[in-house]
Amino acid sequence: MVTHKVSNQSPPIDGINLYEIDAPLKAILSKQNINGTSNAISNYGALMGQANWIEKGHLANKFKPEFHTHDSKGHRVDLVKFHPTYHDLMQLAISNQLHALPWAKPQKGNQFTRLAMYYLHAQNEAGTGCPITMTFSCVPAIKNNLPQAEEWLSKICSPIYDGSNKPYFEKEGLTIGMAMTEKQGGTDVRINTTFAKPLSKKGAGELYQLTGHKWFCSAPMCDAFLTLAQTEKGLSCFLFPRWKPDGSKNNFRIQRLKNKLGNSSNASSEIEFDGALAWLMGEEGRGVSTIIEMVALTRYDCMIGSSALMRRALTEVLHHIQYRKVMGRLLIDQPLMQNVVADLCLESEAALAMTCRTALCLEKNTKEEQTLLRLLTPIGKYWITKRATFFLAEAMECLGGNGYVEDSILPRLFREAPVNAIWEGSGNVQCLDVLRAIRKSPKVLAIFINELEKAKGFNTIYDNYLKHLKSDILEEELQPSFARRLTESLAKGFQAAQLLLLGNSQIADAFCQARLKNDGHLMFGNLNKNIDCKAILDRNLF
Repeated sequence: MVTHKVSNQSPPIDGINLYEIDAPLKAILSKQNINGTSNAISNYGALMGQANWIEKGHLANKFKPEFHTHDSKGHRVDLVKFHPTYHDLMQLAISNQLHALPWAKPQKGNQFTRLAMYYLHAQNEAGTGCPITMTFSCVPAIKNNLPQAEEWLSKICSPIYDGSNKPYFEKEGLTIGMAMTEKQGGTDVRINTTFAKPLSKKGAGELYQLTGHKWFCSAPMCDAFLTLAQTEKGLSCFLFPRWKPDGSKNNFRIQRLKNKLGNSSNASSEIEFDGALAWLMGEEGRGVSTIIEMVALTRYDCMIGSSALMRRALTEVLHHIQYRKVMGRLLIDQPLMQNVVADLCLESEAALAMTCRTALCLEKNTKEEQTLLRLLTPIGKYWITKRATFFLAEAMECLGGNGYVEDSILPRLFREAPVNAIWEGSGNVQCLDVLRAIRKSPKVLAIFINELEKAKGFNTIYDNYLKHLKSDILEEELQPSFARRLTESLAKGFQAAQLLLLGNSQIADAFCQARLKNDGHLMFGNLNKNIDCKAILDRNLF
């Protein structure tokens, strides 16, 4: 029965190139030497905007992974089965080397190329980002701490995806997961109870037997996992494979899959070790220092992922307000909506700018840049992942009821946001890590402040903010109770600095006005009357 004609609705948002419509991303990348890969980034952006790939992202989350304990004959298999679209997305990501580009092709610009493509991928489907991230982040730890690293790295860095359940040595491409936390400890891995004893010899690259459990094991269908277990010398790092070197199934069991708020396409599990074989990485008793580089890189990817979620939501909002009328006027022409969306534009661009500066640390890889990275990753991981959840809620509200129903991508993006804040250490962990880094080496803070000093002289609000920030750090004396306040202040200052250094004064000045002046307003949409909201929107419209 036809009772009315559908009107005043925005058309489906597909067939667009997510890269070509992203002015902030293009502006940042234009300053980097990635001319040889710009076409590849644009091609990936086009794919992620196509209706069929958008639908694949939807289906991979609608049909969640299923856990199968046994096969039809009663053999224990511990098999997690995924919807075919999950494998399609994994195949696409790995064939484009989102999991390994800077390691497989260590040439200038490839950290930024990888960041851009991962950023575009996560705008479509974020759950596949978990195994992609862990595979990417494991490479330095394995390279530096496992004697037989080359045997693994050649397959880890391969552009071949093989999602089959068979021994690692029968595959041409491998993915790597992580299993660290336990019931009694969570983030406090030093009280882990899983124990490892040597099979024969002790030392890096030797086989040990693991007995215990892990409360969270991410992506349990990966080919091997970095994990932590106690030895006689203390907490140590191991690489354990799903299959033993002799081709038999390793002695660990998946107990169940986690029923999560979001991140639905990705399987997260609880596992038990019952004499599982694993190779020691690095020295016994130095597990945290061995795995810490992997943790830093996964935190960096959380920054990319959250920045991507914000950008994808912003794209939905920008599209919607150009078509939807309220009280006879398009939303884009209404001052209050302009204020809200311009504010979202500033938040999104600042998050991306901070994340890209983190990529530059990895790109340059000098001692000073590595020192800056030590502080920048916990600050960025804390602030950007926290902001994403509020950002997604506001974006959903911009679309009203249409943004709240599951036909829209926004509910999935919203459910995805909190995992980046929780995974690899929640907010308090990141802030205390900031204090730990500063206390351990005052040079860390000095290098960070020096980066902020580079932006002096462009904006008086920023200059005053930096002056008070430096004095506040001394007055607070790095007390744990002030750790969140300090981390937030450092984050906002760093974002402002990067925007100023990027050279778009309109965006940078608006951000300084909106984020660095303590006027007590907490919600999005409180931009000062001196800020040209329409001009900010025009920069982002497509």
